[in-house]
Amino acid sequence: MATMALTNVRRSYGVTPELYFQKIIDNSHLVRVADPRRRREMVMVTGALALLLAIILVFCWQHYRAIEYGYRNEALRQQTDELLEARRHLQLEEEELRAPGRIEEIAHQMGLQPPIAGQVVGVDNTGVDSGGPILARAAAVSVVSVSQ
Repeated sequence: MATMALTNVRRSYGVTPELYFQKIIDNSHLVRVADPRRRREMVMVTGALALLLAIILVFCWQHYRAIEYGYRNEALRQQTDELLEARRHLQLEEEELRAPGRIEEIAHQMGLQPPIAGQVVGVDNTGVDSGGPILARAAAVSVVSVSQ
C-alpha cells in the first residue's frame, strides 16, 4: 500500500484550502515487452522523415548553387564591362599615339628630317604569297676551301 503524506497545504482566502499529496510509485519490477509491429512503424516513419529531409536538403542545395551561379555570372558580367571599357580607352589612346601630326612633331623634336628623294627604297614582294608558308631558298652556294 502506498503511503500518502501531506506535502503542501496552501491556504486561500476562499472557501476550501488546496491539498497536495505525494504518491510514491515503484515501477522497478515492470519489464517492457517488445512490440515488433510498433517497431516496424517507427522504422518506417523514421525512414520517411529521413527521405523527406534528404529531398529538402537537395532542394536547398540546388537553390543555393543557383544563387551562387547568379552572383558569379553578375560578377563576370561586370568584369566584362570593365574590360570592354578599358579596351575602348586603350584603343583611343593608341589612335592618339598613332596620329601622324603627333609623330611628326616628336620627329622634329628629335632632330629628324623627312627623307630626300632617293633615300627611300621599296621592298619587292612580287614572288611571295603572303597567305601561305614560305620555304627558305639559297640562290647560289659558294664553296670556300681553306688551305694550310
